Amino acid sequence: MTSADPSLPIRTQVRDAVAAAWRRAVARGALPDTPDGPVPAVEIERPAKAEHGDLASNLALKLARPLRRAPLDIARIIADEIAADAADRTPGAPIAGVDVAAPGFLNLRLSDQVLEATIARVLADPDGWGRVPPVNPRAVNVEFVSANPTGPLTIGNARGAFIGDLLSRVLEAGGQTVTREYYFNDRGGQIPNLGASVVAIRRGEPIPDDGYHGDYVVSLAADLPEDVWSEATAAGAEANQIVGQWAGMRVRAGIEASLEQLGVHFDVWTTEASLHEAGWVDRAVERLRAGGHVYEQDGALWFRSTAFGDDKDRVIIRSNGEPTYFAADIGYVTEKFSRGFDHLIYIWGADHHGTVARVRNAAEAMGYDREAVQMLLYAWVRFVRDGAEISMSKRAGEFVTLDELLEEVGVDAARWFFASRAATTEIDFDIELAKKQSAENPVYYVQYAHARIASILRKATDASLAPADAVEGSLSAGPEAALARAIVRFPEVVEDAATSEETHGVTAYATELATQFHAFYRDARVVDEAEPERSRARLALVAAARTTLANALGLLGISAPESM
Repeated sequence: MTSADPSLPIRTQVRDAVAAAWRRAVARGALPDTPDGPVPAVEIERPAKAEHGDLASNLALKLARPLRRAPLDIARIIADEIAADAADRTPGAPIAGVDVAAPGFLNLRLSDQVLEATIARVLADPDGWGRVPPVNPRAVNVEFVSANPTGPLTIGNARGAFIGDLLSRVLEAGGQTVTREYYFNDRGGQIPNLGASVVAIRRGEPIPDDGYHGDYVVSLAADLPEDVWSEATAAGAEANQIVGQWAGMRVRAGIEASLEQLGVHFDVWTTEASLHEAGWVDRAVERLRAGGHVYEQDGALWFRSTAFGDDKDRVIIRSNGEPTYFAADIGYVTEKFSRGFDHLIYIWGADHHGTVARVRNAAEAMGYDREAVQMLLYAWVRFVRDGAEISMSKRAGEFVTLDELLEEVGVDAARWFFASRAATTEIDFDIELAKKQSAENPVYYVQYAHARIASILRKATDASLAPADAVEGSLSAGPEAALARAIVRFPEVVEDAATSEETHGVTAYATELATQFHAFYRDARVVDEAEPERSRARLALVAAARTTLANALGLLGISAPESM
């Protein structure tokens, strides 16, 4: 007899039920125990065809080799145990029926009881619906965007902002503790170059070849405070550095405002300069030195990266005594782990591919788990308008800013388009499509479903009909059963998103649920004063669908409008 834990996602309940049936078959001698070695994991998936059942397991196929039995025979024995549970009507049993299909699949049908109990959970705790217990709870640091403070955020580097925020949201929904972090590179040549560009405009001179162009640089020059200009032009002052520091801080404030408009919030803001000033770079170097992982050559200090599989060793301190960017990278690893994180995620553009190995190698050399240092490299985006690509370059001043994109298409449409593609997939962002207020635009389609449900519930209130507290006895067939099956999938979608660290499954699910709701509304009269009890049950199901759509959209940082 198997009683499931109703607080767990249905897929987990089914997995536990199949595992329990396998254990019972072994206990009564119908199946031999597995020999010494790894025990096959019970996997549950959704069949490609709905007529094959709600869920399926390939456990019998995985057991065939270690048990030296035909997978069909194993499947039939496990199916008998599952069927016995269903026949006994064990309270909370998640599986109502099971079929065996060649070459050894278990096709499973969910019980009405588990559907009813799950819908009751949605109604009782709408805010918690969709959040799942962590499989491996961790304290995770997610560092993203980290654009240099030399110009406004463009729609070219903004993909990191969307990916980082969306990833943080799904990790939190999956039970992880997440800290969002932004890293400003405020050392090196780019800050003086920005300053030189502002100084040149202020003096009416041509901008240097390696300087920055664009209206924002002209604005910086116009807004430069007189006290900063006086300091920069004093005898012996480093004008480019002084003006560059001011301009960088001004640009940083603009970046923070842009991210705020996008709904992206950071818990920590770190600068490269602070890593040097606080001694984290020196600590990292000494840690490598103590392990025998550095050497001096030609006046420079090198890290033995080749000892960890790299194609060449890497310079940490140049022969002129200046630390490299890599030195700051390893100092940053040390500083982050000192704060107690279990896992570090860096979200970088594809052009950072060459940096990945050396940073992970250095982490391993310093005694950290290299698998705890993860780099997610996202593919580039082509922004298209009327079939033509929009080009971007901060230095040339030919770019579209994130603020301009959000003003034109809106935050919700922008978030959806990025969430609906895998981070490693190159995409074309069609600006005109994102602006459309029609079913062609997928975010509009999903938001319309939520607004339609809100309208139905208002209509019900006007008719003095309220949703029932539960839906017992109303999910056995018809449009109700199909909608309920779509609703209860949400936690497993969240679980998969947190595990895969991708969000396109969430947008696909939200679209499927919206489609299922529209079909339900077409086939079932919800507000019917002539049949109040059936109406109340259908209203309860509709309310659960509304909560699920709202929580799915909320997981993506997208609004769920009450009317459209």
